[in-house]
Amino acid sequence: MYDVADSKKKQEICDQQKPLLCPRCGGKTRLNLRKDTELKNFLLFCPKCKQETLVNVKDFKVITI
Repeated sequence: MYDVADSKKKQEICDQQKPLLCPRCGGKTRLNLRKDTELKNFLLFCPKCKQETLVNVKDFKVITI
């Protein structure tokens, strides 16, 4: 059976982790971000629009360079 504590842990993990979305088309990329993830000058590839974009990421905020 499911334990209430397990479901709370899963919810906390989901709140701390989000998929990285393409800044051009808004599609999902193959990367997930955690709350403490920082990326600088990261070359992001989107499988949907087949474009590469240089981005900085901090606190779930994506900035296109």
